[in-house]
Amino acid sequence: MRTACTIDTSNFNWRKSSYSGNGHECVEVSDDLIKPEGLVPVRDSKNPSGPKLVFLETAWSTFVRSGHARYLAA
Repeated sequence: MRTACTIDTSNFNWRKSSYSGNGHECVEVSDDLIKPEGLVPVRDSKNPSGPKLVFLETAWSTFVRSGHARYLAA
């Protein structure tokens, strides 16, 4: 069973994903939890104070590679 936890992201360094275009569909990621926790926090750049998702680094990498492959195939 997985349990929810609270992570204070107020002091994180956020950067726009390199795969976000200049449009309005952008996500921001933070590298602040990658080492040693292996976690990647993600948020909506239009709503930085809104909810965040936290992915395992391996899951996020797989998601990004999959998205990149689909982008190149289009």
